[in-house]
Amino acid sequence: RCAGRVEVQHDGRWGTVCDDDWGLPDAAVVCRQLGCGTALAAPPGAWFGEGSGPIWLNGLRCRGTEERLVLCRHRGWRPHVCAHEEDASVVCSGGLWWAGGWAPPAHGSPGVALVLTPGSLPGAPTVRLVGAAGRCAGRLEIFHDGHWGTVCDDLWGLPDAAVVCRQLGCG
Repeated sequence: RCAGRVEVQHDGRWGTVCDDDWGLPDAAVVCRQLGCGTALAAPPGAWFGEGSGPIWLNGLRCRGTEERLVLCRHRGWRPHVCAHEEDASVVCSGGLWWAGGWAPPAHGSPGVALVLTPGSLPGAPTVRLVGAAGRCAGRLEIFHDGHWGTVCDDLWGLPDAAVVCRQLGCG
């Protein structure tokens, strides 16, 4: 599935988008621009890992009907006071056709890309930890069939927790 951290290119440099005011209308524009179907989720808090470099956009206010992210209202193209722990992410309905990296996908629009992590590759469920401080602690939830749900703790143990920690890049 097309899912990952949203990155944009400006003045020849790639950077991230802050998740302040980030929502499904913004994610819908990214998914449409990249040919990835419809937006299923707009996870906050660097869900697919923290980026590096400048945080180019903040306060995006897409209506959801724009053809490209640059057509949405925002607070300007400049580095913003926002930490990479707030990098915006998307989960789209379409299939994965790009393996990630620092260049835009061949079939996408130049200037916008999704940076993928192992948890967003085909066949790997998207998981998150919620209800605690930081991204590496909390109740486990899994994204399946367009919805977030919990995981039963029957027979749950440290080996299971270790898998989740590795998948989330938490050690």
